[in-house]
Amino acid sequence: MSKRKIQPQSPDTDNPAWTAQDFAQARPAHEVLPSLFSQARAQALLAPRGRPKADATKVRVGIRLSSEVIDHFKASGGGWQTRIDAALRQFINEHPSIT
Repeated sequence: MSKRKIQPQSPDTDNPAWTAQDFAQARPAHEVLPSLFSQARAQALLAPRGRPKADATKVRVGIRLSSEVIDHFKASGGGWQTRIDAALRQFINEHPSIT
């Protein structure tokens, strides 16, 4: 364990606080990165991260199901919620008159 004590009154010279002038001179990353990196690397750094948004998103709901139903779908591994969704969709397709 480190015996070094942090002194909050001393300034952080590695990461100084920004002044109003610093904020005024700041430029967006899409302007700065192409001059620092190749165009391809800059585009890769600016690309949005994560999975793309789906066209048809699902709705989160709370539903109570019997333990037998849950055990049956979980027994075949991951993706059990998707399989329950598929089973409910199949039921809707086979029974269109029920509303």
